[in-house]
Amino acid sequence: MVMEEWKIDFEWLRIRHMIKDSMGSDKLPDLKAVLFLIGIQELGQIQKEFSKEEKQDLMHIAVCTLLESQGHYVFVGRDQDGWPHWKLSKKIAKTNIEDQEVLLKSKIIEYFDNR
Repeated sequence: MVMEEWKIDFEWLRIRHMIKDSMGSDKLPDLKAVLFLIGIQELGQIQKEFSKEEKQDLMHIAVCTLLESQGHYVFVGRDQDGWPHWKLSKKIAKTNIEDQEVLLKSKIIEYFDNR
């Protein structure tokens, strides 16, 4: 299902407010922060701190999780430390950054609506 742009903007703002409120924050999270949180959720491990590389890996976990439903990634399992891994199964069409953000936002909306 493809959402109209205004609906994506509206639902994206709703998700950001929901996260802000649940975290007790005073500012809305940006796309990277939301991807980071999804990555932590999918990892299923709580740590006090993550290294810069781990933060990048967590955002990658989120992207793979979000794009798995479109057949772009296939889950292959978890490593000995419990980190999930995927393999690319279908190339993602090259688009501009705005289109990539719209795609990720729409998949994030689906992710939270299905929780």
